[in-house]
Amino acid sequence: MGSTERGYLSDREAEAFAELFSAQRAGFGGEGLGRRALLGGGALLGAGLMATPLAARAAEQPAAEITVDQARTAPIPIVIPSFGAGVGDQITGVLTEDLSNTGLFKVISGSTGTGTPDFGPYKAMGARAAVTGAVTGAGSLRVEFRLWDVLTGQQIQGTAYTTSAANWRRIAHIIGDVIYQRMLGEKGYFDTRIGFVSRSGGSRNPRMRLAIMDQDGANYRVLSSGQTKLPAFNPVRDQIAFLSYATATPRVYVFDLSTGRQRILTEFNGVPLGPHFSPDGGTVIVPVARGSGSELVAVELGSGAKRQLTNSGGAINVSPSFSPDGSQIVFNSDRGGSPALYVMSASGGAARRISYGNGSYGDSVWSPRGDLIAFTRISGGQFSLGVMNPDGTGERIMTQGYTVESPTFCPNGRVLAFCRRTGGASSRDTIGTIDITGFHERVIPTPEGGSSPTWSPLNV
Repeated sequence: MGSTERGYLSDREAEAFAELFSAQRAGFGGEGLGRRALLGGGALLGAGLMATPLAARAAEQPAAEITVDQARTAPIPIVIPSFGAGVGDQITGVLTEDLSNTGLFKVISGSTGTGTPDFGPYKAMGARAAVTGAVTGAGSLRVEFRLWDVLTGQQIQGTAYTTSAANWRRIAHIIGDVIYQRMLGEKGYFDTRIGFVSRSGGSRNPRMRLAIMDQDGANYRVLSSGQTKLPAFNPVRDQIAFLSYATATPRVYVFDLSTGRQRILTEFNGVPLGPHFSPDGGTVIVPVARGSGSELVAVELGSGAKRQLTNSGGAINVSPSFSPDGSQIVFNSDRGGSPALYVMSASGGAARRISYGNGSYGDSVWSPRGDLIAFTRISGGQFSLGVMNPDGTGERIMTQGYTVESPTFCPNGRVLAFCRRTGGASSRDTIGTIDITGFHERVIPTPEGGSSPTWSPLNV
């Protein structure tokens, strides 16, 4: 069962330990899909997708000074018209969903697709910003968009994108990120992907394959045929590290999304568990089980050189996560008698405990903003997903359930993706997202069950 306090590990970590010696080993077949294939054959920025600034029809001005906190209290009313029939409508639909799903924007339908808008009616609607745009071409598309400040009548942004028609969805995400950044002053997260474990079959012996999708659930692709657990995105490279049960010995592999190739990270003196990358993408920390405990081992991605970071005499140390500057690591350990969160230097050494609430803690992950650490906690038979400050203060719970686990931050640190498992005969794993304030929880649609999400950096 997922709801138990007997163990010191979350479900996903407990599963990894349990399967060390009892899982059925499926073969790891196929070369996988390269990044270009994942995007439907389209090229990317710098490789066939061109962005051209558009001359302003009015004087350029700085982005509107609206903070995220202000937008949470009063979402920004923004007018988005259709970009035209066919692909234009599709782009409008994805852009509308991206902005609406944040809870920070209130999208208003508009009729004017091109030209300078008539700002009078938009002001009467209470709109703060407006978009105009159009799509031309067929096999090769030119997508033009402009962002306007309704109050001043001036253009904030104007860009034209030229790319393959297969990239229309990505263009919509890129436009959404531009609007997010110009209106809120920080980078968006729409042009990102989520790696995860696609789960099918019965709960006793599920089929678990490495998969990837856009952050909104589109472009779902399965990357492996073998039993896979605990994937982790490289924060600067197009790679995912994951734990595989393709052979009798579990191993950590690194999958290159641009080529579809994979390789073994290194061999361990013990059984590896879930990997985690450093912020510069050059180091992977892997918990390695030995006897009744596990230690954290740092592996250089290039050379495979290993360095043990913990030496806690049989305690279980798992779920490591770097601080954004790479200087510290938060992790879960039972060295104090019960599972709790600890922080230590990235070079190892003494660790200080930061969690003191009731129950057992796990699944620690540091926000890319550096301001929060997300975690799961089991207390009174209930799973909770929460955040706290890096010093352990300010702990608050965002959502609860039969099982909620595996939190992962989007690149700007404003949203968490996680796995939710329902109980009973119809138990199913789903991947959801929630704002760090605890609002706007939603489920990302997937063809099969999904667990262990890992959020990519912004696409490049």
